Amino acid sequence: GGVAAYGQMGWSGICIAKKMEPEVLGRPVDVKLVDTKSDKVESANAVSRLIEREKVVAVIGEMISGNTIAGAAIAEKVGVPMVSPTATNPMVTQKRKWISRVCFIDTEQGRILAKLAKDRLKAKTAALIYDQSQDYSVGLAAFFKKEFTAGGGKIVSETKFKSGDRDFSPQLSVVLSARPDVICAPIYYTECALLAQQARDIGLNVPILAGDGVQAPELLELGGRAVENIYFTTHFHKDMITSERGKIFLKLFEQETGRTEPDAFTAMAADAYFIVVDAIRRANSTDAVKVRDAILATKDFNGVTGQITLKSDGDPIKAMVIDKVQGGKFVYVTTIEP
Repeated sequence: GGVAAYGQMGWSGICIAKKMEPEVLGRPVDVKLVDTKSDKVESANAVSRLIEREKVVAVIGEMISGNTIAGAAIAEKVGVPMVSPTATNPMVTQKRKWISRVCFIDTEQGRILAKLAKDRLKAKTAALIYDQSQDYSVGLAAFFKKEFTAGGGKIVSETKFKSGDRDFSPQLSVVLSARPDVICAPIYYTECALLAQQARDIGLNVPILAGDGVQAPELLELGGRAVENIYFTTHFHKDMITSERGKIFLKLFEQETGRTEPDAFTAMAADAYFIVVDAIRRANSTDAVKVRDAILATKDFNGVTGQITLKSDGDPIKAMVIDKVQGGKFVYVTTIEP
């Protein structure tokens, strides 16, 4: 599907994590993979299949917010713990007892993006472009707008599109006329790469800000020079690794892939695996209620992506990273502590 790269990266992280911790309670961990095809209906079906046919103890996934919300409804109804590596929309865990995540949420992401625009880039005006068909994009756009305007900034244009669109000239013509200091585009990597190319082609060279949804190698491959100096909030960069678990993971990643730069989706999925296994170990059981309670009791867990503590609502307390594209790579800028 349209965001297949996220699933592929997540699966890579889980496979490496499983090599590091292949057993729990004296038994081998068996991981089942179901492809959701980047689709909400398929996501709900996948969770049903994993629970009913595969009899899983816990579900790791989905990778994006809309699909996670769809699958979470099934896990919540049946009563099986579900941990998302990277679904950031606040609705993922709201009014739910069985759903948690290891990533920050979009309210915080929007706040940091607004602060980045105002403090680092000295922006007073911003153009907002978002994907109206994705819960993640709609939510993050709203949070950025709220924080940016609360701090004295002005949104001079607001345009939207639908996933799969390839021509952004209608949106960019509006932006060009509005003459913003920055463009905030909380969208996924494919559309962001195309948007950046088309913006640069018409002479629109202002900085572009994005969220964690752009951190995929495909952004660099598709966007080329046009995506240089895109700033984005994200969950992880290898330069922030301090834990022993993180160092071992990085070494294994390099051995397995031949690459030296693990992305956030790979690292976050690994942490979701580690936290589920750790919860089963602490619960000393595979009973659903006991595992769920142990997941929610996670405190000061030293993961690949930093220290993670889960609150009773399933949301984490953890650091956020700011990266930018520079020299055709994702370059670490700074870490924002929780």
